[in-house]
Amino acid sequence: MDARLAEARDGVLETTVLVVGAGPAGGDLARRLAAGGVDVLLVDQLDDLSRAAFSSAALPLAALEQHGLPALLVAHRWSRWQLYGPGDGCRQWCGDAPLGVVLDFAALRGWLAEEACRWGARLQLGWRALECHRHSDGWLLTTLRDRGGAMHRCRSRWVVDASGQSRALLGDPINGDDLVSGVGVEWLLQVGPQTWQRWSDRLSFCLGSDWVPQGYGWIFPMQPGLLKLGVCRLEDPRRLQPPLASLLQGLIERLLPLQPGESRQVLDRHGGLIRSSIRRREPHRRGRLIGLGDVVSTANLLGGEGIRHALSSSQVLAPLLQEAVARDCEHALEAYPRQLKRRLGPRWSLSGRLARRTWLGLRDGRRDRHLERLLCGLEGCRADDLSALLFDYRFERYGLRALPYLLGWR
Repeated sequence: MDARLAEARDGVLETTVLVVGAGPAGGDLARRLAAGGVDVLLVDQLDDLSRAAFSSAALPLAALEQHGLPALLVAHRWSRWQLYGPGDGCRQWCGDAPLGVVLDFAALRGWLAEEACRWGARLQLGWRALECHRHSDGWLLTTLRDRGGAMHRCRSRWVVDASGQSRALLGDPINGDDLVSGVGVEWLLQVGPQTWQRWSDRLSFCLGSDWVPQGYGWIFPMQPGLLKLGVCRLEDPRRLQPPLASLLQGLIERLLPLQPGESRQVLDRHGGLIRSSIRRREPHRRGRLIGLGDVVSTANLLGGEGIRHALSSSQVLAPLLQEAVARDCEHALEAYPRQLKRRLGPRWSLSGRLARRTWLGLRDGRRDRHLERLLCGLEGCRADDLSALLFDYRFERYGLRALPYLLGWR
């Protein structure tokens, strides 16, 4: 895209709001601010937003309307949950109608950037933010480096750090011990029609230490003939963990045997790191430098979910920042941490604590048996009840069946 950047006479770029990171959080915020008439410059270190599309991007149906996402971003719809493990067992929960969608993550990033530009935002790809400091005149001066190594400076009234887990400008919380890290790899596989049809109506997960120690695997349907397969786990420096690529290859061999006359091809390999604090007590801003999305730990580690919560953080911040821009006043942002905490809700925090206990502990047969007992207790539930658990963290809907596990009694 043509960045259409206008430089001041001294060679410094100028804008009202600089947004660093064109992921779901940054792209959506740029779109909302630009639609409200705010001068926005959106930058991202990728020179192509279709690259490094590491996100399985499963959402409930309601999220499309809630976040204003068009149907053209939907790769496929699903109506069934399928859980393998622990061991070779398989459980299914079937809905009578579609329960959710799998988004094309690369298309989502591209669409958000295009919408932001349509409303008047400027976009610069291939630029990495290095540092940001406040000038004596009250403006923020941000140093950026392009792909060729050339340095640029941007002068703005406000800067939003939406750079993801790298936290390029705000940096890690002072108490970094609260950060929990997860790492994953994902492959986009082209498969034959028989194989694709078998997986096309369901989200499939692989649970248990014999599948992915201290993590889980998944198979999600994309467009016809395409499947996304991945594995992720929480990092545990106390133990030697097997290579993720070998775990993913094992998942493929166990669940995707080649059918007669069919072939498969890996079209893309990508991976990523997620780092999120459980208590979310890190600073959400430093003066006019504001954190958004994964920078303020909106990613939830229980199901590796980041997109919905990143978009929610944008919905919370956008009106507050618009007011701050209009009044040129920082006080409008004081409510941001409180409103975001309310939006995520108390169940979000509970699910994060449960994620750390569940995934880090899932490393041997004893823990597998704990998980097995929980899954057995959920076999009589409906598919939409399971969606409420995994997407809305409504643990209380399971009553006595889940309470002993959640409290660690078994």
